[in-house]
Amino acid sequence: MFYSAARKLLFAFDPEDVHYFSMNALKTASSIPLTRNIIQQSFQYEHPSLHKNIFGLTFKNPVGLGAGFDKNALYLRELETLGFGFVEIGTVTPKAQPGNDKPRLFRLPNDKALINRMGFNNDGVGAVRKRLEDWKIRSSQLAVHSLIIGGNIGKNKITPNEDAWKDYEICFKELFDCVDYFVVNVSSPNTPGLRELQEKDSLKKILAHLQIINHSYSTQKPLLLKIAPDLNQSQLDDIISLAFEVQLDGIVATNTTIDRDNLITDKSMIEKIGAGGLSGKPVFKKSNGVLNYLISNSGNKIPVIASGGIFTGEDAKAKFDMGAVLVQVWTGFIYEGPSIVKRIGKYLAG
Repeated sequence: MFYSAARKLLFAFDPEDVHYFSMNALKTASSIPLTRNIIQQSFQYEHPSLHKNIFGLTFKNPVGLGAGFDKNALYLRELETLGFGFVEIGTVTPKAQPGNDKPRLFRLPNDKALINRMGFNNDGVGAVRKRLEDWKIRSSQLAVHSLIIGGNIGKNKITPNEDAWKDYEICFKELFDCVDYFVVNVSSPNTPGLRELQEKDSLKKILAHLQIINHSYSTQKPLLLKIAPDLNQSQLDDIISLAFEVQLDGIVATNTTIDRDNLITDKSMIEKIGAGGLSGKPVFKKSNGVLNYLISNSGNKIPVIASGGIFTGEDAKAKFDMGAVLVQVWTGFIYEGPSIVKRIGKYLAG
């Protein structure tokens, strides 16, 4: 009830401004031990049945926060306080870049959706690496490190596609000691030409090269691929084939969609907003179709982190029932508020 009222106020302001205002307010509150304890007691939920061992990693619960929310690893402590089992930072690129022009994030309340065309705005891999190193030091000093961190990596906008593999290599090497797993992002619709890298030959060049680097280390990091919900069956077949060929550890399904069908929001408003990736409730069925196809046609041999339209425990369970190993929220977090992890966890625990 409280968040429902607060959301009405927050939704009166620019979405991107509200994002940073809310997270900075949470950061301030979490810096005070008494307040942090209150937040933890209010929003965290522990149950043995929620523990997951996936990719050789131990997750305290299977509900994570998708990439794009904490692009620059600024709010890890705060997100851990809210009970997330894992957080995917990024998308991170080799060089800092401002992203696309503002406004670039839009709410569609009637559809419980967002449209974004952020464009991989981030501080660059060097700055993000430093924050992650500091995070690890603080965690070790507190003898607490239960939050799994994923590194979502991409290419700079100015990097031509034929050189994209170099950008992924830079980010992979820079973040190798700082994250628990990697996700290669070639599926954002907001970097010109990026989705072309989902084609098999282009993708193989990137993933095979990263696996060579990965196996040069004494201990490897799980390597996953994030795909769009707009791929056709032939493209999905290529993804499955390539996943086996380069021995991917898993797939994140799915990113945002460029589809605008079946929205409640007035068409003129959608046209005024323009380009961008659509997330939230309208993506649920579409992402479920991709998830089901991947599981069915891989013989359930490729672990899939399910993302797309998860707002409730029922939504999460539907993904797990189809074969997902973990779930990620993003837009659902915006609409449902800070109790989303606790409510999903309680539902899953029964």
